[in-house]
Amino acid sequence: MRLILVLLYLVVFFIISIPLFLVELIIGLFSLHARAKSSQIIVAAAFKVLLFLAGVKRTVIGTENIPRDEPILYVSNHRSYFDIPISYVSLPTMTGFIAKKEIRRIPFLRVWMHFIQCLFLDRSDIKQGMKTILQAIEQIKKGYSIFISPEGTRNHGKEMLPFKEGSFKIAEKTGCAIVPVALTNTDEIFENHIPWIKSTKVVIEFGKPIYPNRLDKEQLKHLGSYVQGIIKEMLDKNQALI
Repeated sequence: MRLILVLLYLVVFFIISIPLFLVELIIGLFSLHARAKSSQIIVAAAFKVLLFLAGVKRTVIGTENIPRDEPILYVSNHRSYFDIPISYVSLPTMTGFIAKKEIRRIPFLRVWMHFIQCLFLDRSDIKQGMKTILQAIEQIKKGYSIFISPEGTRNHGKEMLPFKEGSFKIAEKTGCAIVPVALTNTDEIFENHIPWIKSTKVVIEFGKPIYPNRLDKEQLKHLGSYVQGIIKEMLDKNQALI
């Protein structure tokens, strides 16, 4: 039943998106920043309805750790298609996601992602992947936060996949804060019993900001592993809240 409700809602939202696109395009003629901000409000509201229909019950921890007056690199584990909606409705700053290039094939969704400054990563092409990282660095410099999952794909095992160190160049080159994000139990919504959507309690926790220029040499050399270790600690702790 929840699956049908979610699918019907997505169809309705995509239909409503057509006139909204026109409004956002007009806003963009005057200010791309204003368009990104208004689009984020719309997308976050749409995701809230989606999560309600899916029966997702969120526990959000650590939003006080997020700097409000500077762009941030959010770094998270990745286990579910629902990770992005859960994260997005929990973020207090203007943020674009780095997503796999395949999502760009989805009509309507790719337009909204363009409006909110998302970037698309080609995981099979190192040169194109580096180009995306350079684009993310420019976005940080313009004041937009970036959200990335350095595992590179959804992970269905008990342990996280190794974090790709290249993702952290965004913070190293800009000096922006890294905020670790731990998503717990999100695969129980859908992935663990495809094709059904199940009402699920999930936890999202934002860790304390990490500034690369304040780390010692060893931590900076293995920055991906260092951040991943912090996320693992949060994941282990939050299992008790499920």
